[in-house]
Amino acid sequence: QVQLVESGGGLVQPGGSLRLSCAASGFTFSRYTGRWYRQAPGKERELVAAIASTGGTTTYADSVQGRFTISRDNAKNTVYLQMNSLKPEDTAVYYCEARAPPYDFWGQGTQVTVSS
Repeated sequence: QVQLVESGGGLVQPGGSLRLSCAASGFTFSRYTGRWYRQAPGKERELVAAIASTGGTTTYADSVQGRFTISRDNAKNTVYLQMNSLKPEDTAVYYCEARAPPYDFWGQGTQVTVSS
């Protein structure tokens, strides 16, 4: 049984920070590209950040560039998303994905709410 379990979401004030974690079990995450997506109510799912299997290459959506950092600790089979300078527009359900075709595994999502 393969599984991705996300944690770290919650309520934070504008300007605050959160770190999301995505822990894999049942497979070796280091063989997969890691991705974080988010989806706000009424909006399409948006790719937030991606990281190569080795961790050597990262990409970010323009909307989070300079504020978010994706990283991974392959020894812990975990991918992270550090979110700083959070804005209300960042409010969404955040999902992690492990991708290595033909395999494609998704986490359950974790809610991030940025509000005063």
